[in-house]
Amino acid sequence: MQKKSATQPLPIVKSNASSQTARAALTLREMLVQGRFRPGERIREVPLAAELNVSRIPLHLALERLAHEGFLEIRPTRGFVVQHFSTEDIYDAIELRGLLEGAAARLAAERYKHVSELASLQAASVEIVTLIRRAKLTMETFNRYIDLNAQFHGALLDLSRSRMLRRAIQGACSLPFASPSAFLKRQYITSDTRELYLISADQHCGIVDAIQNREGMRAEVLTREHARVARRNLEDALRNSEHPQDLAGAKLVQL
Repeated sequence: MQKKSATQPLPIVKSNASSQTARAALTLREMLVQGRFRPGERIREVPLAAELNVSRIPLHLALERLAHEGFLEIRPTRGFVVQHFSTEDIYDAIELRGLLEGAAARLAAERYKHVSELASLQAASVEIVTLIRRAKLTMETFNRYIDLNAQFHGALLDLSRSRMLRRAIQGACSLPFASPSAFLKRQYITSDTRELYLISADQHCGIVDAIQNREGMRAEVLTREHARVARRNLEDALRNSEHPQDLAGAKLVQL
């Protein structure tokens, strides 16, 4: 009994270390996307550990996690160095997300048990169409659109019932500009932008219809095409000389 008691604190220590790692990774990711570190800058672990009030080992594990996500590069002589991203990197990340979400849509069509499970997906889709078809599009409208879009993509992933896809998509979406909502918050609204939102809303409806009718391949193709709206949104921003520094991750990207 005494031997068992002596080993009881170990899980607590592991739990604390794990908690510190998770907290450090979350804080560091936010610092990176907000431009706290410059592309090419070396991360100095000792002062950073003191600033974040975490131990060196949990911090190192957090840095390794962010390197795995693509935010940092591990160099033999310099340790962890902040990555920079090109326009092509953004396009590739969007393409990867489209592939993964397409697979999620196909699995959703194959795996849902009852049509009632599609309620959240359908509700978000209907409200998005209602918002976008309004005569005047305001920033309040687009803030609501962002929430509904996140709801739609979250519900799609839930319907896939795939833990592996969830992990992969979360990894892909952590990169700058790769998430479904990355290019929704714009400084102004052009005629091309409005057309993109109408296309996106129509694609939402098509994806829901394909899933409901258990047309897995159609759902996958529509979802992959839907991800390309983010690419077209970026291209529209560049054409109109809009430098999206207000968007998460912009300071890590060389546009």
